[in-house]
Amino acid sequence: MLGVSQPMRGYTLLELLVTLAIVAILATLAAPAFNNLIETQRVRSASNTLVNSLNLARSESVTRNATIKLEKAAAGWSAGWTVSIDGTATVLRSEDGVNGISITGSANSLNYTPDGRSNATVEFDVVPDSGEASRSRCVSVSLSGKPRVREGEC
Repeated sequence: MLGVSQPMRGYTLLELLVTLAIVAILATLAAPAFNNLIETQRVRSASNTLVNSLNLARSESVTRNATIKLEKAAAGWSAGWTVSIDGTATVLRSEDGVNGISITGSANSLNYTPDGRSNATVEFDVVPDSGEASRSRCVSVSLSGKPRVREGEC
C-alpha cells in the first residue's frame, strides 16, 4: 500500500485565523460588561463589609455592656475604619479600604450604646470611582442601630 495516500486531518491555518478573529470580536464586546460586573461586585462587597462591621459593633455593645465605636481611618472612610471599645485601646476589628471604591459618611464616627442603639443617624455613600450612580449603594444607620442597605446614592 505504498501508493495510497490518506487524507490529512486537522485544521488549516485559514480556519484557525477565522476562529481567532471571531473570539477576539466576542471578547471585545464582552469586556465592558465584565468591567461593569466587577465594579458592581466591588461596591457590593464594600457595603457588605461595612454592614458587617456595624453589626459587630452593635452586638458587641450589648454583649460587653459597653459603648462600641466605629471610627473612620485618618484618611477617611474610603481608607478603612476600626471597631473598638470606646475609651480603650482595644480594637475589635480593623478594615482597610477597597480599591476603586469611594465611601463617604455623614459623621466621622458612630457609637453604639450598651443597649445596641446608635448615638446618631448616619448614612454612608458607597460609590465606584467611575461615579456611576446606578452601581452605588447607601448604607444607613437609624437611631435603633440597625444598618440598612439600598441601591443608589443616599
